[in-house]
Amino acid sequence: MQALATILVALIALEHVYILILEMFLWTTPRGLKAFGMTPAQAEATKTLAANQGLYNGFLAAGLVWSLLHPDPEVAFQLKLFFLGCVVLAGLYGGTTASRKIFVIQALPAAIALVAVLIAG
Repeated sequence: MQALATILVALIALEHVYILILEMFLWTTPRGLKAFGMTPAQAEATKTLAANQGLYNGFLAAGLVWSLLHPDPEVAFQLKLFFLGCVVLAGLYGGTTASRKIFVIQALPAAIALVAVLIAG
């Protein structure tokens, strides 16, 4: 179960690196427009806000990577709980306020990883 939990945490970290790239660098490209369902004008008007949001997703990814690399298992466990909890909360908030698909894309995978980490203990 420990291996599964580690894989899931790593996948959540990778997902947030991808979100960082989408929000910071691809926001006004066809891929960014499609991912976020925006027009070019909307994307252009919000690109600074999106870049800031992408940076925060990068911090979540960095925290999750830190949790995977920390040499002290107890500290690593606490870091996983904290950063996965942050991702779940961000996904719940985004799913409620921005788009319901954020529940499935962000909150649900992080919640599954969080349960796996708790079970693996």
